[in-house]
Amino acid sequence: MDSLPQQDLLDLSFGPSTLRLAPWAGGRLMSWHVDGDAVIYWPEHANWDEPGRVRGGNPLLFPFLARHRVDGELGRWRDAEGVIRDMPMHGFARDLPFEAKVDDDGRGVRMTLVDTPQTQASYPFNFRFDAMYRLVEERTLEVELTTTNTGTVALPWYAGHHFYFALPHALRGETTVALPPTVRRHQLPDGRISDPEPGEPHYALDDPRIYDRFHCLERTPPAEPVRMVTPALKRVITIDLDRPGSVPWYAVTTWTEKPESDFHCVEPWLGLPDAIHNGLGLRWLAPGATESAILRIAVGSTD
Repeated sequence: MDSLPQQDLLDLSFGPSTLRLAPWAGGRLMSWHVDGDAVIYWPEHANWDEPGRVRGGNPLLFPFLARHRVDGELGRWRDAEGVIRDMPMHGFARDLPFEAKVDDDGRGVRMTLVDTPQTQASYPFNFRFDAMYRLVEERTLEVELTTTNTGTVALPWYAGHHFYFALPHALRGETTVALPPTVRRHQLPDGRISDPEPGEPHYALDDPRIYDRFHCLERTPPAEPVRMVTPALKRVITIDLDRPGSVPWYAVTTWTEKPESDFHCVEPWLGLPDAIHNGLGLRWLAPGATESAILRIAVGSTD
């Protein structure tokens, strides 16, 4: 972090857990360490000129996630009236500063983004978007994404996470991810979503079939959590997507960048790419209404 700007970072701790966040850089959770070991990956030398593009932490995907196209042109979306607007990959939230309020006990934070003339250009809606991180137990992190429609017309949204879980690349073959019942899909080169194919209950993380794949939940809320097990690290990471008060999660996306990348992403999403056009997970929020998407991540041991 030699080039880290002179901006405030937040460090939150509870027992063996420590979170580091950068509210001014897209409300980014940068890292999570438990017993001194990285659970959420952050690169040693991050490019702070473009923090939204850093491969690490948890970029917040809002108001839309992933890629969108209009007439083959990437980065655009068409509204119900036929107006075409620009929308960056994974939305604009990860590139904007959030206001932050730390919980009184120092174990959590609420970070808030509201609409501005800048956001209105690509997303002409009034909103408040809150990202809340809280260490509810010494090795358990709860994350809540809340959208409030502060305007007078219904707004479309489908947010998501992009958790970069720390994993030495040499351990991918022995690391497994277990999923509740799913169907597997992906985005085709023209932007369409592939037909569903049967998912499997677990995969090794070096399985090429899960590179950039959407594991769409057959039942919401899912009957079982997502579990990632790395025997060499004696680590089990559990992602609970069945939380009281949460809207249903739509899919869990698996992705990594390169064979030598020391991370693997497991990403709960509320919808699929291009949902504003294909409807797969698209949510409409009425004026004055609020919705929250909640999950918990727990770090355990294989012993």
